[in-house]
Amino acid sequence: MPLDASEAPPLHGVSQILSIVALDTPIGRIALHWRGARQTGALARVVLAAGDLDAPPAPPWLAAPFRAYFQDPAHLIDLSTELLGTAFQRRVWRAIATIPAGSARTYGALAADLGSSARAVGGACRANPWPLVVPCHRVVARRGLGGFAGDLDGRLLAIKRDLLAHEGHALDPES
Repeated sequence: MPLDASEAPPLHGVSQILSIVALDTPIGRIALHWRGARQTGALARVVLAAGDLDAPPAPPWLAAPFRAYFQDPAHLIDLSTELLGTAFQRRVWRAIATIPAGSARTYGALAADLGSSARAVGGACRANPWPLVVPCHRVVARRGLGGFAGDLDGRLLAIKRDLLAHEGHALDPES
């Protein structure tokens, strides 16, 4: 998953066509935005809670890593991603990508590791264009779940809870 320019594949010759496809998962329908051809393209965005999306189904090669994750939460969704975000956001996303399934880190602990603030880490989590690929659901508040994709309650927070439970994370009863 390239998150900085030194790791990003060259973009010359890559189609700029954006394909939006749907994938039905245990947490509901998600939208996958893929730019370019299968071999040379990149994942542009993952949209959770896309229940109303009317789009063609994800092709097997794109759906497979997500289906494998829902079969085995330790499976890493290893897809090329578009180079997005600020340098700080990419640092946070790289740190989040190291949190193993079944574990969680607090916004504050992650911030301390990065020499930043919990609020800034939360902002980077909210800006994450690839939830599940960069598992921002594994970042929680000191007490409780915190937010998810900018949502402090409702459907997205329920998805965070479901993802953590899927991964075997022991949820605090107050979260």
